[in-house]
Amino acid sequence: MPSRQLIGLSTLAAAALAAVLIVAAATRDRSSSASPESRFEGATMPAGLRAPGFALHDQNGKQISMAEFRGQPVIVTFLYSHCRDTCPVEAKLIDEAIQQLGHPAAAIAVSVDPRGDTPQSVHRFMAEQGIKSNIRWVLGSRRQLAPIWKGYAVTAQTKDEEHLARVTLVDKKGFQKVGYPFDQTTPERIAHDMRALARE
Repeated sequence: MPSRQLIGLSTLAAAALAAVLIVAAATRDRSSSASPESRFEGATMPAGLRAPGFALHDQNGKQISMAEFRGQPVIVTFLYSHCRDTCPVEAKLIDEAIQQLGHPAAAIAVSVDPRGDTPQSVHRFMAEQGIKSNIRWVLGSRRQLAPIWKGYAVTAQTKDEEHLARVTLVDKKGFQKVGYPFDQTTPERIAHDMRALARE
């Protein structure tokens, strides 16, 4: 083959390779600049929705506040210790998610039954359900807990109405970041999104 043709083919091949590399680079750039929301498996919460502050006591009589968790992601759920349907399942899902993480993680359960939830009843619930993780319950009066319920848009437990079962992940800065309805909560999703929040 004449050298002029060889040079022409070499030039075309080099141009084709350059085009492939440019397309690959552009695709990689688009992937890396994808919306942060795509990193979460749960539903992304509206931006700027701060987790409500509180300073109450847990089931061990120790003071607990939202401020103490600043700098780390937090799993927040809403339970009551006499529940026999959704609460045991939800507590176990969170417990399993923490086990999957392979290290301790901040997790709190806000009481939705102020009269019924006592340190004794909470300890009994946790033991009966075999919860191994350190899920700290937020206990208090209805007046003390109502602003927390409102801040997370959940309902309390009543004789006529079941409380709203859900899990919310709060980021390191204290903002509600990811939410899961009860029927979409899995240990794998929680663990995945907790890792993503920890990397932020």
